Amino acid sequence: MFSVTVRDHIMIAHSFTGEVFGPAQKLHGATFVVDATFKRPELDADNIVVDIGLASQELHAICGGLSYRNLDDEADFAGINTSTEYLAKVIADRLAGKAASGALGAGAGGLTGIAVTLHESHIAWATYERDL
Repeated sequence: MFSVTVRDHIMIAHSFTGEVFGPAQKLHGATFVVDATFKRPELDADNIVVDIGLASQELHAICGGLSYRNLDDEADFAGINTSTEYLAKVIADRLAGKAASGALGAGAGGLTGIAVTLHESHIAWATYERDL
């Protein structure tokens, strides 16, 4: 299996509902390093996994749509605990949509999976992986 990873970041505000979240139930900010890994069993006709420029551009657009926002105020996240794990899934699903629409280039049709990792810090991160 071949893979290519591109990186960006998001800066958000949010709060959580539930005792398990302790003090994070209050509104707080978070900055995540976002890694998006694109996978395929064989390289395309150009011997690449995905166009890195297009993958970077689309990840940046998705991250830009989330950054500098209080996710508690966003209709897409109403009533949802926007945990690190959940946000990794949101970004992976949005990237999958970009791949399906052709925004990652014609060669992206051979992609078989995407994994998105959000790094909360140097000691904690979460990943969501999905098939395409």
